[in-house]
Amino acid sequence: MTVPAGEPAPRLSVETIEIEDPGPLIPLLSPDQPLLWMRRGMGIAGVGEALRLEFTGDNRIAQAAAAWQRIVAAATVTDHVGRPGSGLVAFASFAFSDSSSRSSVLIVPSVLVGRNSERCWLTRISQSDGASAAGVPAAIPFGGDTTTQLHPGSLGWDGYREAVGTAVARIRARGLSKVVLARDLVGHLPAAADIRRVLAALGLGYPDCWTFSVDGFLGSSPETLVSVDSGSVTARVLAGSAARGTDAFSDEQAATALATSQKDQDEHQFAVQNVLASLRSHSPNVTASEMPFTLKLPNLWHLASDVEGLLVDGSTSLDLIAALHPTAAVAGTPTQDALLLLHELEGFDRGRYAGPVGWVGADGDGEWAVALRSAQVDADGTVTAWAGAGIVGESIPERELVETRMKFRPIVDAFS
Repeated sequence: MTVPAGEPAPRLSVETIEIEDPGPLIPLLSPDQPLLWMRRGMGIAGVGEALRLEFTGDNRIAQAAAAWQRIVAAATVTDHVGRPGSGLVAFASFAFSDSSSRSSVLIVPSVLVGRNSERCWLTRISQSDGASAAGVPAAIPFGGDTTTQLHPGSLGWDGYREAVGTAVARIRARGLSKVVLARDLVGHLPAAADIRRVLAALGLGYPDCWTFSVDGFLGSSPETLVSVDSGSVTARVLAGSAARGTDAFSDEQAATALATSQKDQDEHQFAVQNVLASLRSHSPNVTASEMPFTLKLPNLWHLASDVEGLLVDGSTSLDLIAALHPTAAVAGTPTQDALLLLHELEGFDRGRYAGPVGWVGADGDGEWAVALRSAQVDADGTVTAWAGAGIVGESIPERELVETRMKFRPIVDAFS
């Protein structure tokens, strides 16, 4: 459903009440269309669709922001909890490219169950004069198997090495600082597969990442694009990575080598400065950690920097993701030159991979991740996954291919 300009927005009735702990969130979800935003077991889970909006083109995020304002203005909201993620909430996922054939979606669930460290809540939403009378969804036993082997897709191993080599030559010749090149894997699920199994594997294996699911697009991302809460804005920038060691000594060596790598430090600084520049007009005092730190994940070390500031212009989280996307961490530097090169060398549609994914509330606050370590599951069972690496003048094609293999591991393991 769309909400054309000039036409009345749907009138949503929303009520949030506090509830007893309903247990794990994932079993409450629909097996075929789960809506989830979760980290360390905390977050929000949605069932059904009270409202679904789709957007395309270069103005898709701004269109979503404008539509959301109209929906909020027309809604009747009774919120007895008053926590981030309570009241009127929409899950959303946006395509990476302006020209993507994959639509960007904003989905308001019919029922939402939320949990933080202190409280649990139930939100009921309907297009009527009164909120739905639905209760807490019953846990549904896991269904069909989701095991599938993922194989190289449009860009195989040799093609990726060649693309990296071409990118390095272009960077050295034209002064482009960095381009992020991705490749894809494809597979096909068995009939009646229950993709909540994949979410459970990701949530268990990567508890410190944002495990998400919106419109068949799922993953577990370590990178916070932006979070807005009562005027405060935060982000976490990741760029530069290395494989974990096989024992404590080699693991420590891997982290030290990453922290002292000039190539990775340069790549990281490109990404940090890009985020700061994008946020500065909304938050003049925005700052980043003085030095990046090494972030430990089950399969990788990342160089990471935290960014924080105070908003001065009343921007919503949707406004900020429009300003931030695409970051240098997933596109390159300078951004427009990098986008042209990655479109030329990748040769496929990224869909929602590396786009913003998360949720937005009625007040415009929300939490958004860069959609990494992710895959799209289509209605016919086709699975497409993506992973990329930041290419700079010193990049070696074989090493960048190995880096993408490491980044594919969460999704490959979850489906196998």
